[in-house]
Amino acid sequence: MSSPPSRPRRPSPLTVLGVVLLVLGLGCLGYVGYQYVGTNLVADRAFDAGRQDLRQRWQAEQPAPPSDAGSATAAPTPQSRELPAATGEAVALLRIPAFGSDYEIPILEGADLDTLDEGVGHYPGTAQPGQIGNFALAGHRVTHGEPFRRLLELEQGAEVVVETSSAVYTYVLDEAPRGLTVTDTDTWVLDPVPGEPDTEPARALLTLTTCQDLFRSADRSVGFGHLQSTRNK
Repeated sequence: MSSPPSRPRRPSPLTVLGVVLLVLGLGCLGYVGYQYVGTNLVADRAFDAGRQDLRQRWQAEQPAPPSDAGSATAAPTPQSRELPAATGEAVALLRIPAFGSDYEIPILEGADLDTLDEGVGHYPGTAQPGQIGNFALAGHRVTHGEPFRRLLELEQGAEVVVETSSAVYTYVLDEAPRGLTVTDTDTWVLDPVPGEPDTEPARALLTLTTCQDLFRSADRSVGFGHLQSTRNK
């Protein structure tokens, strides 16, 4: 007489719990890996697209050469932008010589997270490049291309170069970013004259902000500078 077939053993609760924890752990590792590797790859492509978009627009804004060299008619001059840039639109290029000759990041209008994922952001309402007032920028220190990863290495006197369609502006840092830490609610650093809310600005200033920690926190490292020179293109 044959014995009845044995029933398959059901996994124990501990086995089920172990599998669930393993899946969750792999998911967390995948998420962290994407944040610290994947987002950088995506951002690098966005940086390239921003640079190309700017240069194409700048080329299109250049005056066309006159068809007749002897004509007395003057060549048209590029028209200045009358409308403010849209959020996320590339408006300038940022170069920091201390970070190497290949460091060139698009500056985008806006400082929201979506914008900062694709470049360095210009705080809306602050001055434009080269203008009197406070030209304020923000950038990620980790993930999403990490454009400001080495910002805390900058010393007083370091140059920050901003190129627009019409000029190249060279700023010099007066205060190194690692020397000042504020919270993300300390908006006085964005004032036309930081720390002096009742003072009318008389110079073109620069403010650079980034996360103070390598992990997301409310602390911000801030560097201040001023415009040293302007070269028209």
